[in-house]
Amino acid sequence: MCDVPLDLQRRFEQRRAARFRRPASPIPKVIPMRILAFAILAIGTVSTGPAAAQTYDPAYPVCLHVYTRGANYYECRYTSLPQCSASASGRAAQCVINPYFASAREPAGYRRHRRVY
Repeated sequence: MCDVPLDLQRRFEQRRAARFRRPASPIPKVIPMRILAFAILAIGTVSTGPAAAQTYDPAYPVCLHVYTRGANYYECRYTSLPQCSASASGRAAQCVINPYFASAREPAGYRRHRRVY
């Protein structure tokens, strides 16, 4: 055998045993998983964009729906379909009736009747 001092050999064996020994109080697997889930939730919350504002302007009856690569959007500033169509020609867009137009009310003399079955 080698002429290794007994004290040195014992220290080596203690270090080797300590390397493979389990810690006294291991961290439960639940805690790292909760931290990971919380981190994913936090990143998802931060990475979402701001909330979109109102799409339709209630002051105009006709809107132009413009299709772009990044995002589609509405331009509600037209008073008639021909005016909107002239602006939409040659573009990736279409004219739509504004469902939130402020003056889109029923006529004053119109009275709705209940259906009778």
